[in-house]
Amino acid sequence: MHDNPIGTPGNGGCPVLWPGMPASHALLILLGGVVGGIFNGVAGGASLITFPLLLALGYPALTPSYLGSATAFRREIGDQAQRLTRLAPVALAGGIAGALLLLTTSSGTFDDVVPWLVLGAAVLFGLQPVLRRALDRDSAHPRTRPVLLVAGVFAASVYGGYFGAAMGVMFLAVLGLALPVTLAHTNGMRAILSMIVNGVAAVVFLVHGGLVWAAVAWLALGALIGGYLGARLALVLPVPALRAVVVVIGVGTAVKLLV
Repeated sequence: MHDNPIGTPGNGGCPVLWPGMPASHALLILLGGVVGGIFNGVAGGASLITFPLLLALGYPALTPSYLGSATAFRREIGDQAQRLTRLAPVALAGGIAGALLLLTTSSGTFDDVVPWLVLGAAVLFGLQPVLRRALDRDSAHPRTRPVLLVAGVFAASVYGGYFGAAMGVMFLAVLGLALPVTLAHTNGMRAILSMIVNGVAAVVFLVHGGLVWAAVAWLALGALIGGYLGARLALVLPVPALRAVVVVIGVGTAVKLLV
């Protein structure tokens, strides 16, 4: 669900903050970017906010809010630089594969499956503590599962390159099961991997279709602010509360896609 702005509504005589865009549109997109960025900073799911808003205004758009959340998670990201260096090519390859699927298959091919994938990821994340205990039952310490890690990151990246909605929830579900790290560290990795996949999608739209740069600019500004605020919120929320928020975002996205 990468929203590709393909048309610019007329301004109808309204004040403009950007040539060709009414001031009311700019302010709504900026606010939508902030709220969507907060969602992405916590766990992903900005499309719950930005997609219907942009569609209603006539700018069907990519949500560039992961940079702000990555900034807030810089300490957690720094602790895992080597692991991220190894996973970055996996996310890049998956994002490219997903983008190629988007360009070469009909939009209805996977649309019926996507809501159930998102719902499954939300349930998997919600049950993660129980599943980890079961997986680590015969081990004195929590273990890294490299096969699950690489395969899961690739699969989530393919999904993100193709569709994108609740990609962060999928990354959190995979990383939480595959790595013996805190939820804050998982969230930091999720932000970087999501940013890589979103970057692939952005390049695809630059090459394949026209962007309304005014919408992109205002959305990006709001998303950067919201992404940072959401990530800071994720760092201070108790783990059970954060887990509940992520599950709600995932289930909400799935329900939105189903209806």
